[in-house]
This record gives sequence, structure tokens and C-alpha cells, in this order.
Amino acid sequence: MRTMNLKRQITHLLLTPLIKLILFVIWRTCRVVSISGEQSITAVSDSGKAFIPCYWHQHHLFCTWYMRRLIKRGLKIGFLISPSVDGEIPANLARSWGGEVIRGSTTRTGAQAMRDMYNLVVKQGVSPVTTSDGPQGPIHVFKIGDILLSQFTQAPLLPLAYAAERAWTLKSWDKFMIPKPFSRIAIAIGEPVTIPKGLLAEDLEPLRLQMENALKALTREAQDALLKR
Repeated sequence: MRTMNLKRQITHLLLTPLIKLILFVIWRTCRVVSISGEQSITAVSDSGKAFIPCYWHQHHLFCTWYMRRLIKRGLKIGFLISPSVDGEIPANLARSWGGEVIRGSTTRTGAQAMRDMYNLVVKQGVSPVTTSDGPQGPIHVFKIGDILLSQFTQAPLLPLAYAAERAWTLKSWDKFMIPKPFSRIAIAIGEPVTIPKGLLAEDLEPLRLQMENALKALTREAQDALLKR
């Protein structure tokens, strides 16, 4: 991880409270009107075992809101965050919420990040959040890394998605969603899926596609929930 120079330190010092303020405004003014599938969370948390929350990179804002809710309920949630200096702000935010932080990248430090996440799941019982099409896309293509992590750790994958009544969409690869203040929000949580041990590489592709389709279906479910209210 690079050391921040003075300019970056000042920038981060100014940006951190600004980002906290933006999140506060969005999370406090938007109204979550529907959360479907919470029985899946209850089932995996009651088992006492870790699980792997997974959602699209586009859905960070309110899926993270839900992760904070789980932390407040006493669950141990971890976040994989870039080891670069640009990851300092999200890492500090995650720690301030009570989350565990894994500094790594599936593209730059893939093997080490996988080992760190494996240790957190198996040895510490932490549930590591994953953005399943991140960090660089393609958008809405479920990456094989989550499948392998579930297979290695035997922690179930738990897909979730959200929809916003009104949102800005950034011109980024992930079409990142920022709900507009006072919007209604719907969250949909899917069934947990554990990847069996001993499967060959060619056997994993149908499971990867299954998870990809599950996330797409949950997005539609959340959108439909808003239309019914």
C-alpha cells in the first residue's frame, strides 16, 4: 500500500466528512419500504456460520446500508477494499461502522486477497461482502471468484439487490446508482447457495450462471416491489 503524500492527506481529510455527509443525507432521507427474503439472513445467521453477501457493484449504496444494519444486529461483516491510497476513505468508513476490512483486490492482489478472505471466514467467522461484477466489470457478469470462495470455505453465497424509486446513474462502467433524496427503496434477498466441494472447473460455470441470474431476478423483484406500493 502506497504512503500518502501531504496533498493526498489533506484531500482525504476534506473528502472523508463530505462523503459521510452525503451518505447520511441519502440514507436518512430515503425510505426503505420493502425488504423481502430476510428469512434467508435469519437462517444463515442462526446457524452461527459465516456467509458471503454478494451484489452488483452498481448496488453498493443501499446494499451497504443493509450490511450496516446486520453489523448493528451483531453480525461480523467484512469488506474487501483496494490496497491503494484511494481505498483509505472507504476502509476508514467501514471500520467506523464496525466492519472488518480486508485490504486487497481481485485484480491486483487476487491470491493474497483470497487467502485473507478465506482466513477471515474460516478462522474468524467473518462474512465478507463481495461485489460480484467488480472491481472493473463487465457489468452484471458474476465473477468466478465468489464461486471459488464459497467452495473453499463452504460458506453460502447470499445474493441481494435493491431498487430506487428515483436515482442518478453515473456514466461509469457499473452505471453506479445514487438514489435521490426522499426516494423509496426496495431490497430483495435471495436464497443462500453453497458451492459443493470436489466439483471440476467445468461444473462451476452453471453455478456461476445460476448466481448471475439470481442477482438479475432479485433486481427485478425489488423493482416490482416499488411498483406495488
